[in-house]
Amino acid sequence: MDKRVANLAEAIEQIPDGASIMVGGFGNSGAPFGLINALIEHGAKDLTIISNNAGAGDFGLGRLLKEGQVAKFICSYPRSRGSIWFEKAYAAGAIALEIVPQGTLAERIRAAGAGLGGFLTPTGFGTRLAEGKETRVIDGKGYVFELPLSADFALIRGERGDKWGNVSYHGTARNFNPVMASAARTTIAEVRHLSDEPLDPESVVSPGIFIHSIVEYGVRP
Repeated sequence: MDKRVANLAEAIEQIPDGASIMVGGFGNSGAPFGLINALIEHGAKDLTIISNNAGAGDFGLGRLLKEGQVAKFICSYPRSRGSIWFEKAYAAGAIALEIVPQGTLAERIRAAGAGLGGFLTPTGFGTRLAEGKETRVIDGKGYVFELPLSADFALIRGERGDKWGNVSYHGTARNFNPVMASAARTTIAEVRHLSDEPLDPESVVSPGIFIHSIVEYGVRP
């Protein structure tokens, strides 16, 4: 099945108002800037964004916030140098925020992709992060039960891809992208190089079974 689409706008045109969207990357590394820019131009609003960071400056997720398109952020690290638009929106009460510890965020997403019903983690036990959640003590150590985290869409960034949707990554740009690719109902991938020929199977990290559409975007910030 050929999963290529002609351009970024076509790739994200199916995203409606109110959608939940996972966005890959760790800071700028591995972030799908082409798809984020297309989402801004598309204009979908009241979005729930799931990402490690809440963006910075006037580009990427920072610009998505600036345009008022985000209703809620689920992330582990909302404030970083230059995250002015998140700070303004939060101070104005214009955005909801759910903080999830970074390892827990990754594991909740991985659990959703693996079809698990949740997991026990010692992170957050005895703190406000555990309020309202099931807890257990096992061999004298406290644990918090965390639920899987899925989304309507995932926007991911890869280094290479083929027309069947197989994706490989470049170095640390791999980060959150593979787990998000498997955890969303629809995953859209941008890749730096898109090939008519199949990728070397040994290089594939996200198999095409998880990717619903793929588009080439050669820019790598």
